[in-house]
Amino acid sequence: MKKGIIVLVSLLISVSAFSQHFAMKTNLLYGATTTPNLAMEIALGKKTTLELGAGYNPFKFDNGKRFKHWLAQPELRFWTCEKFSGTFFGIHAHGGEFSVAGIKLPFDLFKSLRDNRYEGYYYGGGISIGHQWVLGKHWNLEASIGGGYARIEYDKYPCPGCGPKSKSDHYNYFGITKAALSIIYIFR
Repeated sequence: MKKGIIVLVSLLISVSAFSQHFAMKTNLLYGATTTPNLAMEIALGKKTTLELGAGYNPFKFDNGKRFKHWLAQPELRFWTCEKFSGTFFGIHAHGGEFSVAGIKLPFDLFKSLRDNRYEGYYYGGGISIGHQWVLGKHWNLEASIGGGYARIEYDKYPCPGCGPKSKSDHYNYFGITKAALSIIYIFR
């Protein structure tokens, strides 16, 4: 596994050196969910980039609450003007695992999360639109939103921290699959 990570990072650095553009970013909205996250974006051409984003939340909270998960979300972007500036359209994939319990979501979404624990994984994809504003030579601000599909396979448990599995099932989700407000550092 360690060798695989070293090879991937080396490949990404060599691609970024060749293309002369490489950016690191963090999604502030995702960070607001107590999830550390990081993405790198690599220029592939004059109007195309590849973003490789990931987030990991290992935390348990008081009263049996948990929002443990990891997510990987690569996205191929097509820029209307030039890379790292202006509007873009994207095609993304996503996948990850989760263990969620004792959470109350806005608008009473998924009410059973309050009293049950769900563990499982998901995968899918979608499309997005976004815009980057140039703040300085190396700094940008980005806003993007995307929608698509996620196949969610899960096991349900009767309480946040205990009990035998009460159900195994799946759910087909169609809706928002990406939302970002990111601060970006561009290596030039």
